[in-house]
Amino acid sequence: MRRAIILVALLGLGAAHAAEIKLNLAYGEAAGETLRLDAFVPPGQGPFAGAILVHGGGWTSGDKRVNFAPLFDPLTRAGIAWFSVNYRLAPKHRYPACLEDVETAIRWVKAHAADLHVDPDRLALVGESSGGQLAEMAALRAGPETRIAAVVAFYSPCDLVAEMRKRGGLGKSMVALFGRPQFDGQMGTLMHDASPLFFVHPGLPPFLLVHGTSDRVVPYEQSVQFQTALRTAGVPCQLIAVTNGPHSMGNWNRIAPHYKDQVVAWLVQALRAPGDKPQ
Repeated sequence: MRRAIILVALLGLGAAHAAEIKLNLAYGEAAGETLRLDAFVPPGQGPFAGAILVHGGGWTSGDKRVNFAPLFDPLTRAGIAWFSVNYRLAPKHRYPACLEDVETAIRWVKAHAADLHVDPDRLALVGESSGGQLAEMAALRAGPETRIAAVVAFYSPCDLVAEMRKRGGLGKSMVALFGRPQFDGQMGTLMHDASPLFFVHPGLPPFLLVHGTSDRVVPYEQSVQFQTALRTAGVPCQLIAVTNGPHSMGNWNRIAPHYKDQVVAWLVQALRAPGDKPQ
């Protein structure tokens, strides 16, 4: 798909540079695969707040140029740098390969912060669906090199075991992700250990959860439950309920035309520089 924005060089520019999108930057290598992301950096000297975007697709599909397309323009207009990442997919690569790639992307952005004109202390993780699970888990187990300032998760599963039971059995994505064809003790442990709900702890960055109330893929109640767990641990968490919203933000424009503005406004506040007054 052809971009409307002209592509120019991203790294190695002077202090004043034009707005830009750069495609397919290599941010790492794992298991013989080159890991790539697309990047936008606002014009000017910065340093800018940034968002690392993690697409969904059931851990088996999805693409950095497609799943988050509705948010590219709103983030760009808000002056937030963004980095949309691809990562290794199942079944070729089992969990936690995808999570490790998200953490690699965080390290890459932080390591190149000066060249990218971004503030490494004002980075958010934004994930949708299975990418939301990855963003949540990356935040929950973050160390000094992968710590981020905020998390936004769209219609993300927080309890994989409960979701499986609601569906009445293992879905294809779970089998692909973990490589086990049936639910047994080992599979239960694997799914539990990949469920963000069970690893909430105090001291986490603020979270924004966004979920359609008519989601038939990941039940809305998953975000309600995760918000409760976060708030119980003293972690700030806001939940935007998209009334009658199905799974996937690509179908929300008609029923919730302002959701993108709400998300970007939350990010602007969560990622404001020290000393900036809340808007």
